[in-house]
Amino acid sequence: MNPLVAPEAGCASSRHGGRTALSVNVNRVALLRNTRPLDIPNVVHIATLALQAGADGITVHPRPDERHIRPQDVHELHALVQRWPQAEYNIEGNPFHNLMPLVRALRPQQCTLVPDAAGQATSDHGWDLDADGPRLRPLIAELKTLGVRVSLFMDPLPGAMHKARELGADRVELYTESYARAHGTPAQAERLDVYVRAAEAALAAGLGLNAGHDLNRANLGDFLRAVRGVQEVSIGHALVADALEFGIAETVRLYQRCIRLVQAPDGAAP
Repeated sequence: MNPLVAPEAGCASSRHGGRTALSVNVNRVALLRNTRPLDIPNVVHIATLALQAGADGITVHPRPDERHIRPQDVHELHALVQRWPQAEYNIEGNPFHNLMPLVRALRPQQCTLVPDAAGQATSDHGWDLDADGPRLRPLIAELKTLGVRVSLFMDPLPGAMHKARELGADRVELYTESYARAHGTPAQAERLDVYVRAAEAALAAGLGLNAGHDLNRANLGDFLRAVRGVQEVSIGHALVADALEFGIAETVRLYQRCIRLVQAPDGAAP
């Protein structure tokens, strides 16, 4: 069993003192790098700066077309995170494409299974467990045998959470794009309630809770205040965009401050 895999509970990971963990997705860094044959920006260097600034983990999503993260990056980032015992490595992607060989070789702390199509620009829906559950079940079992925590990328559907747990998943990652679109509009409260109910169903089923997609400094605090028990947020696009203005280290600190402002006992970030 992977010794860095934290036991699941109905609250944020005990490894972070009850605080939601921030995992930095570096796919957009690799996308920029790939536009020139110069290794600029260097993905491992940017991930190092993020970890030095207090990121709790690194996320990568390798796709078959290698348009951003490449297999070599996955291996090099794994070696980096090994030197940061407090950090976690999350490899996400479609297990029916190119994901499983990488996870078998590296055994990251977490593997997030995502149902994206081969040529899809970005993830845009969660699993349909009625349709995909039979294919997922043996892969989830294999990942757990390898000592890898398994998270399923899911739409905020309360009725699907018990199915995820029945398949053997340890966590679900709530796909937050619809919340992000509603943020700041009259639909925000209604949409947040959908996520609250999905999170409650996940926790009641014994699942850990992650969240990600289009979360940013403007909407993250409102989400975490409403949706209790989120153990990890994975943020890439907005964080990398903010880094163009503030630099990667200061941006990580700003996102961690967003989290601490919500979760510090006195309401003030330490």
